[in-house]
Amino acid sequence: MTAGKKDVYTIFSKVHSDRNVYPSAGVLFVHVLEREYFKGEFPPYPKPGEISNDPITFNTNLMGYPDRPGWLRYIQRTPYSDGVLYGSPTAENVGKPTIIEITAYNRRTFETARHNLIINIMSAEDFPLPYQAEFFIKNMNVEEMLASEVLGDFLGAVKNVWQPERLNAINITSALDRGGRVPLPINDMKEGVYVMVGADVPFSSCLREVENPQNQLRCSQEMEPVITCDKKFRTQFYIDWCKISLVDKTKQVSTYQEVIRGEGILPDGGEYKPPSDSLKSRDYYTDFLITLAVPSAVALVLFLILAYIMCCRREGVIQLVHHSAIQKSTKELRDMSKNREIAWPLSTLPVFHPVTGELIRPLHADSYESTNMPLMQTQQNLPHQTQIPQQQTTGDFRLTTFQRFEVNGIPEERKLTEAMNL
Repeated sequence: MTAGKKDVYTIFSKVHSDRNVYPSAGVLFVHVLEREYFKGEFPPYPKPGEISNDPITFNTNLMGYPDRPGWLRYIQRTPYSDGVLYGSPTAENVGKPTIIEITAYNRRTFETARHNLIINIMSAEDFPLPYQAEFFIKNMNVEEMLASEVLGDFLGAVKNVWQPERLNAINITSALDRGGRVPLPINDMKEGVYVMVGADVPFSSCLREVENPQNQLRCSQEMEPVITCDKKFRTQFYIDWCKISLVDKTKQVSTYQEVIRGEGILPDGGEYKPPSDSLKSRDYYTDFLITLAVPSAVALVLFLILAYIMCCRREGVIQLVHHSAIQKSTKELRDMSKNREIAWPLSTLPVFHPVTGELIRPLHADSYESTNMPLMQTQQNLPHQTQIPQQQTTGDFRLTTFQRFEVNGIPEERKLTEAMNL
């Protein structure tokens, strides 16, 4: 059926088995899939007289394909609401019947029912309309806008503002399909919907008010522009005037440009001529061997060079010998430290008592190893000691004990000589 007035070519249809519909190219097509119709395809409830309210969902696809045509969309908000097929047929599909398979699923009994919808796209006399305007309605969802009564009211408001002779609804798109966000489930927020309409007369002054600099400035500051005809929509539709799009098809310049041959463009070589069958076959065996032999030879040479550097170079052998010598020297030093027998250092020799001048006996035996001796010890007459007299300031002499060292079996009397020369 036709929605709105006589000059609006939006097509609505009810669901019937293998139904033929005849939409026009460039005009919005809406097809409602009613749950009530498909309820008769499924068995009733077990108890007679009980109201059947089974959840039913729909799946739609082009016959022989897993999805629908690109211009056709489908929406069903819940399994308890009707499904809707909608879209704007393109001129490329004119004259070609499009068969849509509709499969209904009963979510209670898991039974299915299938019907076909045959869409015969007709060519429009004035397709496309030269002046097109796209409105963004903030307080509507797409399934609400697709209802015939709501869409008819909107087209009536647009015609009252625009005053065209012909006015068609071209397309309807959900804001989610344009990258919009899903609204929060508060305050009855809506997704928003874009509605494109076309007319045969230029845009009215009211629609062009959004293009003036003052309103453009307000839109840039995220403020609502001042539109005189907004009150004609405000009673039912909240329009975002900053997102309105006005397209004048009569002023659009064709994007086709003739190709001018010049630098960077190859000349036309004519038709492709494949090589004849008389060509001699080529032997690739030699190329194959060269391809394998050359990389293999290079890899072998590199391997030999690396092996020579790692195993045969003098530097490597010297490092191994040096490491062995270090280990051997360390072992010898450890053995020597365990068995060494050397004289005690001078700092550990016994000393006289500072008051009495008597020797103080050592606190340990002479058999202690030098590694366990303390740095300072009491005085004791040890072997290899030499005592010499020293004259004091009062004329008396006192004995001073020095350790006698032997180097290669020869006593060293250096300390003794220095003491005697004092």
